[in-house]
Amino acid sequence: MLVESISYQINWKAFKKGTSIFVPCLNPRGALEDIMSTMKRLKVKVVTKVVIQDGVRGVRIWRL
Repeated sequence: MLVESISYQINWKAFKKGTSIFVPCLNPRGALEDIMSTMKRLKVKVVTKVVIQDGVRGVRIWRL
């Protein structure tokens, strides 16, 4: 998955329902577009939220 020109290698088979990942980013709106386009292509249902974790802004992604 490519977010803000950074490639994230995520094992989507291991990304089970109910788990979440955090993707740090500077532009959450742009990151959400990148993330949702990947999720749509992979047909993975997720919920996203812009959060600040340990002082770092990013997007939290939960698998449904």
